[in-house]
Amino acid sequence: MTDFDPATYLPDDLLDRIRERAPIHDRENTFPQADLDELRAAGYLSILVPAERGGAGLSLEQAAILQQRLATASPATALAINMHLVWTGVAKVFSDRGVPGLEFVQDGAVAGEVFAFGISEGGNDLVLFGSDTDAAPQPDGGYAFTGTKIFTSLAPVWTKLGLHGLDTTSADAPKLVFAFVDRTDAVVTSDDWDTLGMRGTQSRTTRLNGAVAAPDHVVRRIDPGPNPDPIVFGIFSVFEILLASVYTGIARRALDLSVAAVQKRRSKKTGTAYSQDPDIRWRIADMALAYDALPPQIAALAREVDAQVDHGARWFTLLSGVKHRAVTMAKHVADQAMLTGGGGSYFSSNELSRLYRDVLAGMFHPSDPESAHSTAASAWLGPLGT
Repeated sequence: MTDFDPATYLPDDLLDRIRERAPIHDRENTFPQADLDELRAAGYLSILVPAERGGAGLSLEQAAILQQRLATASPATALAINMHLVWTGVAKVFSDRGVPGLEFVQDGAVAGEVFAFGISEGGNDLVLFGSDTDAAPQPDGGYAFTGTKIFTSLAPVWTKLGLHGLDTTSADAPKLVFAFVDRTDAVVTSDDWDTLGMRGTQSRTTRLNGAVAAPDHVVRRIDPGPNPDPIVFGIFSVFEILLASVYTGIARRALDLSVAAVQKRRSKKTGTAYSQDPDIRWRIADMALAYDALPPQIAALAREVDAQVDHGARWFTLLSGVKHRAVTMAKHVADQAMLTGGGGSYFSSNELSRLYRDVLAGMFHPSDPESAHSTAASAWLGPLGT
C-alpha cells in the first residue's frame, strides 16, 4: 500500500467531472454514460484484474479505497460500477486460490465488457443460497434461465449478466447454477427505475425468457443452502466489502460538506462562524467519530480476503457486520449533515439532499439489518432452538 496513490486511478479532474454530472442524472433519472465511458478509458473496469492479464493488479483493499473515493463524487456511479467490480473481484478470489473458471471475466473486463449482477429476486430472502429462477440444462452443457431478477444495476449498458438459477431436473438435482448470459432477445429489461435515490444506477428489473449461458460460461453447480464453495464466499466477501466502501464514501462526502458549511455560515446572534458553536462542534465531532471507525475496518477485512485468512463460518458475521455498520453509520452521518447544513440542505438542488436520499438505499442491499443481526446472534448464541 505504500506506493498506492488513489489519484492515479481516479484523478481529481475526473472526479470533478463526475461530480458535476451527478445532479443531472439524479434529476433526469438517467444512466451516467459519460462516467462509464471515462472510467472505462481510464482502465477502472479492470483494476482488480491481475497485471499479467492486462489489468491494474490492485488488491481488494485498494479497490475499496477507490470506491470510497468515487462515491464522494457520485454515489450512484460508484454503486453501479460496484456491481461490475464484484464479478472481477470474485474472479480475483478464484485466481488467488487457484480455482479456474472466471478467466473470461478478467479478459472481458480488460476488453471493456461490462458485467452486471443478476442475483437479487423479489421475495427471495435466501439470496445466494437459493433461487426462484429456473435453470434448465441444455444438451451441450449450457443452461437456459427463466425468471425475474430485480435491482439489476447497469441495466442499460451491461454486456454480460452474472446470475444464478435452480436446476431441478438433472439427475443430481437440485443444484444452484451460477453462470453468465449475454444480452439477447431472451433478456427483457424493464424501464421501471424511478426511485427516491441512487437514480443513476438504473437498477431495473430484468426478465429472463430462456436466456442461454454457453457451457464455458457456466461457472458453478452447487448444492442449495449455506455452502463453503468459492463462488459463495467470493460473491459475499467482495459484495459486502465494496458496498460498505460506497456508503462509507457517502459519509465522508457528507462530513466534508458539513465542515465546509459550518465554517462559512455565521450566527446573527454571536457574529461568529457556526464552527465556533459548541453544539455544532459536538455534532461534527459525533459525525467524525462515527465515520473514522469504518475505513480501517473495511481495509482490515479486505486484506484478510486477499491474504486468504481462514475465519471459517465467522466470515459471514464479519462481512455482514461491516456492511451493516457502514450503512447505519452513513445514514447517521447524513442525518447530522442535514442538520448542520441548515434549511438550505432540504432543497433538492443541495448536494446534501441527494446524499441523504442516496444513503437510504443501503438498508435494502444484502445483508439487510434482519439478516445481519440473525447471523451475529447465531454466531454468539448458537442457532435457534439449541
